[in-house]
Amino acid sequence: MPMIKINLTQSGAHLHDSPRPLAPVLRSAGRVDGPVIVMTHGYRYQPGNPRICPHRHILSLDPEPQPHPAPSWPGGLGFGPAENTPGLAIALGWDGSGTLWQARRRALLAGQALAGLLNQLHQERPDRPIHFIGHSMGVELALAAMPLLPPGALTRIISISGAVYAGQAQQALRSPAGQVAEFINVTSRENDLFDWLFERAIAPPHRRDRAIGAGLDLPNAVTLQLDCAHTLDHLARLGLAVAAPQSRVCHRSGYLRPGALTLYCHLLRQPHWLTLDLLRHGLPAHPAPRWSRILAPVPARPGLPFAPNAS
Repeated sequence: MPMIKINLTQSGAHLHDSPRPLAPVLRSAGRVDGPVIVMTHGYRYQPGNPRICPHRHILSLDPEPQPHPAPSWPGGLGFGPAENTPGLAIALGWDGSGTLWQARRRALLAGQALAGLLNQLHQERPDRPIHFIGHSMGVELALAAMPLLPPGALTRIISISGAVYAGQAQQALRSPAGQVAEFINVTSRENDLFDWLFERAIAPPHRRDRAIGAGLDLPNAVTLQLDCAHTLDHLARLGLAVAAPQSRVCHRSGYLRPGALTLYCHLLRQPHWLTLDLLRHGLPAHPAPRWSRILAPVPARPGLPFAPNAS
């Protein structure tokens, strides 16, 4: 049982494409050794919709090429079809369709359902670490669940271009469960346009609050800016090479980039080695400022002494 496909709705957690009750499946999963890795998507995906179902795309072991080519998250995080695959993957779907406001309301409700699911998993095996990885608005689920969890029910969270405010993250990580969890904030200046649009579409909980792409200052959080040369060099020295970015604007670079899913696999499967202190050592003190990538000069072409647009 390397992977369970689950959808979250206002009524709770349910198996994807199966009428079976979830509780016996979770009890059976309690016999699986290794970490639990809960993974979820962001905006626009909708479970059961053939065109945009996450279980047919990034949350599948064999993704379909629609709506756009992407790697398998379960495969990239070390799971496979074999029964002896270490750990348990939970592919988590929720309704991210409709307008941004509609999707965000559903994300917050799905976070409450996620809390119930994580509590069940934690009660079955309190000794087993439970990690979470989410992209964009999917990070809302973990933050909404955190205040409803007992300490230790969620161990490490990876946020990939999280569409959430720093104030939200700080409040969640100051809860009893949040204080003993670790938060890895994966950012990139490629995502600046999307952060800017998010801040204008969704009112912040506090005036002058910003999306976590600008950084997150907490003792149990670390920010990895994946388009920063110093950050990439630091990761490469740890044996975790991630390819350099190829674009100025991209919302999915945090999981499309070669090496990115391998990095997350090590972060979630080897947290005792890849500690937050080890990750911090060698990183810049602060992420690069917003728009620094978009506004950077165009690199000169080979053989030219200056950039084509230089005056």
